[in-house]
Parts: sequence; structure tokens; C-alpha cells
Amino acid sequence: MAVGVFDSGLGGLTVLNAAQKRLPEVPFVYFGDSAHAPYGVRDADDVYQLTCKAVERLWDEGCDLVILACNTASAAALRRMQESWIPPGKRVLGVFVPLIEALTERHWGDNSPPREVAVKHVALFATPATVSSRAFQRELAFRAIGVDVEAQPCGGVVDAIEDGDLILAEALIRSHVEALGRRMPHPQAAILGCTHYPLMEDVFQKALGEEVKVYSQASLVAESLADYLIRHPEMLGPGTQSSFLTSGDPQRVSDKATQFLRRKIEFIAA
Repeated sequence: MAVGVFDSGLGGLTVLNAAQKRLPEVPFVYFGDSAHAPYGVRDADDVYQLTCKAVERLWDEGCDLVILACNTASAAALRRMQESWIPPGKRVLGVFVPLIEALTERHWGDNSPPREVAVKHVALFATPATVSSRAFQRELAFRAIGVDVEAQPCGGVVDAIEDGDLILAEALIRSHVEALGRRMPHPQAAILGCTHYPLMEDVFQKALGEEVKVYSQASLVAESLADYLIRHPEMLGPGTQSSFLTSGDPQRVSDKATQFLRRKIEFIAA
């Protein structure tokens, strides 16, 4: 009954942590592709190939359902995977839709035409690859009209977080918020479009100001996953053990993960 969670590195641990709290009875297998992180500076074909390889590894662990807890992979690879690659009996889901559902106040499965929503000016902070894909804007257009989205590619932030250099990460975030603010001075909402960014959510909030509502993905994805499993219990795979896999150095990744989540995490080689 295991569920797989994939990220290019450690950012997906924010989603995993929320999912474990929401679904304590479900074993989760986490795979971080730290050897190839960050994905946000790679081209779409490269992201697609790496993501497929990682998902296959999680299938090998008995995870018929895999969550791409990586916005870059969700943006650059998921649609292509769903259209031509995923075999019957397997599912791969991304992290964009729960976020957009919360922003537009629409429930899962609401297939009514796009409509006007309360939030008109949205700031999107994401990796360069996610921004260039325009996947967020595409998914939003299915559900809402009249929303102005200003996207800011946040180069360097993921690297700094992965390296544990939170001082540099904070400086970069402030710089990116200032850059976006010159184009959209008064956003009503801000989307943290990378699962690394919740680790620095307080920095984003302070830089944006308390009047801006910040949407972070972890709890939204966890709630959406719980709802999905109620409707599709057959997608709980045959795996029974929780584990943490990495393509990088297990000891180094374990140390960083322990620092991020403030609890002991032990990765093994994938």
C-alpha cells in the first residue's frame, strides 16, 4: 500500500512530511534525485528522461501511485508522461492542480467552464524551467478567467537551499521579490511554485508583506492526495515499507534532510 513521492532533491520532503501527517497509516517511499539536482535549469527532454527513470524506480518499490513533488517535473514532463508513457494500472500525479484549486476555490473534479475569481493579480515564484513552461498559466486558464499572473524565475534559490546556505537563499529571495515587485507592485496572492520554497516561506512572506496571501503546496497536496485515495483505493501499491532513496551521497543527503525536517532521516542509495 505504499505511495511514491519524487523530487529532484530535498524540496519534496515538505510534501512528504505533510502527507505523512495526513495519512499516517500509509507507507511512503521518497526518491530524491540529488545527483542531478537542480532540475530547474535543465531542458524539457532532460527533465522528462530523468523523471521517467525515477518513477520507474519507485514502481520497483511497489508504488503504483507516484506524486511528482517537483514543480519542474510536473511542468516539463507530466503531461507527456500521461499521454504516452504511463502503463495501465499506474498513476503519476503532479503538484500544480491542488494549488490552483485552492487559488480558484474550485473542488477536484469541477469541470465547469472557467469563471472569474476573487484573486486578480498573482505573483508566481518558480524555477526558470517551470516559468518557461507556462504550465501554471495553462492549468489556471482551464479554471479561471481575468487573472493576471506575473512569473519570476528564481535562479539560484534551490541550489542555495540544497547546499544548506540559507543566508544566500534569503538574499536571493529578497532580490527576486523586488524584481517581481517592479513589474507587479501590488499582488494579491503569491504562489510558491517549487516544493523547496516552503522551507523559506517566512522569508517570502516578509519580503512580500503581510497583505499578500502566500500559497504553499505541501498541505494542499497532502489533502488532495487523501481525497484521491478515498476515491481510488486500488492505487495503493503492494509496497509495505517506508524508505528514503537518493541518487546522491546518502550520508550528505541524510544530514541535509535531517536539518530541513528537524527529525532523523536516513537515505539509502537508490
